[in-house]
Amino acid sequence: MNIAVFVSGRGSNLKAILASEELKELVEVKAVISDKISCPAFQIAKSFSIPTYSIGDKAGCLKYRELIILLLDLRIDLIVLAGFLKLLPNELVNAFHNKIINIHPALLPSFGGRGMYGPNVHKAVFESSAKVSGATVHFVDYTYDTGNIIVQRCVDISDVKSPEEIAERVIKIEHELLPYVVKKIALGKVSIVDKRVIVL
Repeated sequence: MNIAVFVSGRGSNLKAILASEELKELVEVKAVISDKISCPAFQIAKSFSIPTYSIGDKAGCLKYRELIILLLDLRIDLIVLAGFLKLLPNELVNAFHNKIINIHPALLPSFGGRGMYGPNVHKAVFESSAKVSGATVHFVDYTYDTGNIIVQRCVDISDVKSPEEIAERVIKIEHELLPYVVKKIALGKVSIVDKRVIVL
């Protein structure tokens, strides 16, 4: 299965995918795409000889229409948003309907939506006095964090003293969960039945 990974930051979830022994025979990362020109995650991609592309309005960046053509040319089967912070345009979501997944660092539908990413999420979780947090992998639709949930995993945060402690616990779950879901999709073990996502 050919995948493209979209990133905005340091790329720890991209690294988790590339480091997964179970995925080595199942998937090939054909491209890493960012909304930034000099994204830290590009260094990880380059160390694996994976082509990188930036999208946006600046010189040297692809427009989304050009990106769609590129992804189709690369025969991309699945787009993985691994810390990508921008809302995808409808035309891209339509072109890859139910072939785009995202990982979110909380238990959706709580603590999702515009502006709810990275430290913002963990701060909101901490200030709510929630006793559990976790990570969610979901399909991407036309708005932030509202697509059908594929898999969630929770972690006890009842004893944490800061949002940073929550982040440390959740990122470990993310690094397990995202490769797991990619594997299940590559094996054809994820389906949608009556608006419910079934994982075999």
